[in-house]
Amino acid sequence: MRAITILLALLLVSLTTHASEDNFAFEDPAQRAAFLRLTEELRCPMCQNQNIADSDAMIAHDMRRKVYSLLKEGKSEQQVIDFMKARYGDFVHYQPPVTVATMWLWAIPVLFAVIAILVVVRRRKPELPDDMAAKLAKAEAMLKQEKE
Repeated sequence: MRAITILLALLLVSLTTHASEDNFAFEDPAQRAAFLRLTEELRCPMCQNQNIADSDAMIAHDMRRKVYSLLKEGKSEQQVIDFMKARYGDFVHYQPPVTVATMWLWAIPVLFAVIAILVVVRRRKPELPDDMAAKLAKAEAMLKQEKE
């Protein structure tokens, strides 16, 4: 009787472990490759710096299941990406579209560099005034006379 109880406990533990893993079966290797590409290309909204393939967050599990179901329905990779963007926003995709807002992300560092260069050029050592240049020329002439 004790052995049966232990076997039942082990069976229940193995079932719960199996239920927590994502098992995605594909008939077509191309669909599996697309699934792997998409899960690495889509960002977890909760983890933010992890793709949904590597994340253990519940939302990442849900997103993987949705990617799987969309691919099984015959949707293309772009259609899956569009669905995820519509649902979670542009942030979910590691390659955001070029918009006015994202253009500023590129323009601000360039503008900062240009302004910094202008400031450095304007603040460089000023030219010597005419009377200082004349004094230096006179001092150099005196040094030449002493050497001769």
